[in-house]
Amino acid sequence: MSETVSANAPAAPLRALTPANDPTFENVWDEIVWRGLVHVSTDQEALRELLSGDPITYYCGFDPTAPSLHLGNLVQLLTMRRLQLAGHRPLGLVGGSTGLIGDPRPTAERTLNTKDTVAEWVGYLRSQVERFLSFEGENAARMVNNLDWTAPLSAIDFLRDIGKYYRVGTMLKKDAVSARLNSEAGISYTEFSYQILQGMDFLELHRQYGCVLQTGGSDQWGNLTSGVDLIHRVEGVGVHAIGTPLITNSDGTKFGKSEGNAIWLDAAMCSPYRMYQFWLSTTDADVVDRLKVFTFLTRAEIDQYAALVESEPFRRAAQKRLAREVTAFVHGEDAADAVIAASEALFGAGDLTTLDAATLRSALEELPHAEVAAGTPVVQALVDTGLVASLSEARRAIAQGGVSLDGAKVEGEDAVVTGALPGGVSVLRRGKKTLAGLFVG
Repeated sequence: MSETVSANAPAAPLRALTPANDPTFENVWDEIVWRGLVHVSTDQEALRELLSGDPITYYCGFDPTAPSLHLGNLVQLLTMRRLQLAGHRPLGLVGGSTGLIGDPRPTAERTLNTKDTVAEWVGYLRSQVERFLSFEGENAARMVNNLDWTAPLSAIDFLRDIGKYYRVGTMLKKDAVSARLNSEAGISYTEFSYQILQGMDFLELHRQYGCVLQTGGSDQWGNLTSGVDLIHRVEGVGVHAIGTPLITNSDGTKFGKSEGNAIWLDAAMCSPYRMYQFWLSTTDADVVDRLKVFTFLTRAEIDQYAALVESEPFRRAAQKRLAREVTAFVHGEDAADAVIAASEALFGAGDLTTLDAATLRSALEELPHAEVAAGTPVVQALVDTGLVASLSEARRAIAQGGVSLDGAKVEGEDAVVTGALPGGVSVLRRGKKTLAGLFVG
């Protein structure tokens, strides 16, 4: 159901939407094109006809090169969900075999993980993918692992049955391979063969399930077309691929995967609070495009938010809705409610004492923070957290009435830290917007 956007929308204006495609589009192809999800593809007219007709089977693969998926993978998961909502049947592939190899990066060889580590990560990724798809109904999703058909295959069979269909000249032209060949690192035969393994996945899924479409990031286009070409040579039929764009910020910087600070989908690796704040900080220049890609808001609703960005950018209504939708989609409504309450209590007018302890602790970890003993003077805590540079500056700030502890103004320099908030923490505030967390032991 469509919801009207209010210019005076509160921080958490609406409940997150139940995933649904926009009925104003004639078909799902038109919608994913409008949302900017098609960067490159096989024949577009054929794809439009294919996705407008009877249900098809399609797949997307996820390699366990880390213990969690990240925001780049979320683009694929949302694309898969949109196609499933249109009646098509998804196969979620977790690469138990390809994860042992790793697709070639443009700069350097990957460090190979142990078989036990990859097997463990396969389980993690499988459970994450399962959260975003429906396993009920006539077009129920199915999970597959390419180790099931790769492990029994001998090297001789692999070379005879699959390798003979590949031409080295064509393989050398793939972007990732070409980049590595022109680098000092070069490329090993192990990573060079990755595109053959991914092509074999598409062939196997085509044979087992009638799969005719693969989706993936546009940086994987060489691997995607590997399967398309292989199926054409072996089976004599045409299948399709869609490459989604690599999401970047309007200034050209990388999106959601800053060095050592990636936005992972696992709450243990990236808290719901940090995810919410990440989306909340989206720039006005990027927020409308993010709403198209990462939410199920309709075209009409997104147009309303676009108008608000132009007319009342200070309200940040679009950013609040974006943060709400994605956090709830990834972590659930309860987690979204908790982080919004924490954000309002820390930076607005909410009650700190009513917050969920785990959410409050994760929020404070994102702020300047320090571990202190109960009874530590507030003047010392101000220095320990970096809110001031010295004890004398701390005393002046208190004397000027600019310091609060757990929401209450600090009246004198003899005040001490108590850890009175849920989870045994305290919140220091200097001025209106400068905060720090105290973990009291």
